[in-house]
Amino acid sequence: MSAILSVDDLNDFISPGVACIKPIETLPATPPPPSSTHETEVILDGGPQAAAAVAADPAQISLTDCLACSGCVTSAEAVLVSLQSHAEVLSTLDAAPALRVVGPDAAGGFAVEGLENEHAKLFVASVSPQTRANLAAACGGRVSERDAGRMLQNLLRGPTGVARGGKWHNRFSWVVDTNVARQASLVLGADEVLGTSRTGPHTPSQPILASACPGWVCYAEKTHPHVLPHLSRVKSPQALMGTMLKTALSRKLGIPPSRIWHLAVMPCFDKKLEASREELTDEVWAGAGMPGRGVRDVDCVITSKEILMLAESREINFFDIPRDQLSTPPPEPFPESRLHDFLFPRHGTRNPPRAAGSSGGLLYHILQSRAAQTPGSEIQTNRGRNADVVEYSVTLNGEPVFKAARYYGFRNIQNLVRRLKPARPSRMPGGRPFGSARRPAGKSASLEYGYVEVMACPGGCTNGGGQIKVDDPVIVERRNFAGKPGPQEQKDWLAEVDEAYFSGDEVEREVGGSCGDVVGGISRSYINDTLAHWSDVTGIGLDRLAFTSYREVISDVGKDKATDAEKVVQLAGKMGGGW
Repeated sequence: MSAILSVDDLNDFISPGVACIKPIETLPATPPPPSSTHETEVILDGGPQAAAAVAADPAQISLTDCLACSGCVTSAEAVLVSLQSHAEVLSTLDAAPALRVVGPDAAGGFAVEGLENEHAKLFVASVSPQTRANLAAACGGRVSERDAGRMLQNLLRGPTGVARGGKWHNRFSWVVDTNVARQASLVLGADEVLGTSRTGPHTPSQPILASACPGWVCYAEKTHPHVLPHLSRVKSPQALMGTMLKTALSRKLGIPPSRIWHLAVMPCFDKKLEASREELTDEVWAGAGMPGRGVRDVDCVITSKEILMLAESREINFFDIPRDQLSTPPPEPFPESRLHDFLFPRHGTRNPPRAAGSSGGLLYHILQSRAAQTPGSEIQTNRGRNADVVEYSVTLNGEPVFKAARYYGFRNIQNLVRRLKPARPSRMPGGRPFGSARRPAGKSASLEYGYVEVMACPGGCTNGGGQIKVDDPVIVERRNFAGKPGPQEQKDWLAEVDEAYFSGDEVEREVGGSCGDVVGGISRSYINDTLAHWSDVTGIGLDRLAFTSYREVISDVGKDKATDAEKVVQLAGKMGGGW
């Protein structure tokens, strides 16, 4: 997405002549009678009732339906941004007095005040390091990523932030760094790829492909279902953090997950897409076992750009927010003490080194973990056709023992999925399979790598679509550019964001475990013990807490004799949705 769109931009229509793309599911057995009109306006559940100006009845299309669309809903992204935006944050904060957690008492217990108001919620937030780096660059060279994190704490949790305005002066009880969830994802991902743990539901086919980028996952589900068996089942840091917060708080406080409202601050608009997935709701981890339309683990995602808009809506200049630690009180005790230590480590967390890239460093962690398994081995790097394609090998005495790669940007991703596409058998007797001509005899391209880190954005997550760009008016004004910034200015700007990301706090957290247990400052045993404790506290298996699934999204054109108009009406009959 290239710009912030508001709810006022939504005035699009579904044409019955356009093919709908839907996830594989069963439509209602008895569809409602077809509309006599040829156009049906899209009105999202809870969205603006714009149908008054249109003769057609509104079609209640769920958010998940829009995200599964490959052309029928022309402003699916606009719908998505409209329902997950800074305005949604403010309206939810101002809807009712916030729930208040009181404790611990003498017995170590916690109580929740305000439950008599059915609209009251407990507010929690998580913030990505890429967002902090982007905001630090926007503030200027004297502001570090750590400073930007304190500014966000003051905005979301402090008395002079969003709590200063609004009807109820609500604030977020906890603001968590997603780096702690990232460390858990690194350990789980390395175990999945290297076969050192069987915690997950099953091991994907090799090469295992990264699944933390929702834009890439959506692209694979809609256009290349043959790669779905290769996708990592480990949840992304955003999703893992959402599940941890919702499950731990609901279990320890004795409140339903619907009373907990989780905001994620991310560098990417597609993270809004991830938050809406039916696989990431309480119906999956609570025991239903199947994706459903329950309470989402992440209720709302806003981006770095929208943080500025959130502050402005409360008449706050983000760049004037204090960046000292004393401006914000220390976080309140998390109701579970061991998870409190995990979520709020005493020495903070550190971003991965520059060699790991700006997308979390899972590939780097896997390579380091594999090299640690083979004493005397070394990691070799071979740049591909461009800077966003890099191949890696863990070698011992010059012989590769493990291969991996990095593919960033859709142009490079398309080359990857072509190489993974299985050859089609020939219909001619003795004919050669289609797609086999370019491959060496007896070899499959899918066996070259053990792991591939795939990201939709060239350059990685610091260049996410929701990040503040150098040509945004706020940066143009602050930098006093004579004209519109060009490609070189954008390149220099991304270098500033990357520098802020990689120059964060280098102090490693004190963790237990032997030297062989620690990779990149992350203790595998500490992470696994913490995850096992989380599972024990919630009474939920780790296979449901930390892992997810994917589904093919197919076209229903030509599958039955129903007319295009009848198909639209059938879809319109699906009420509720995944919001």
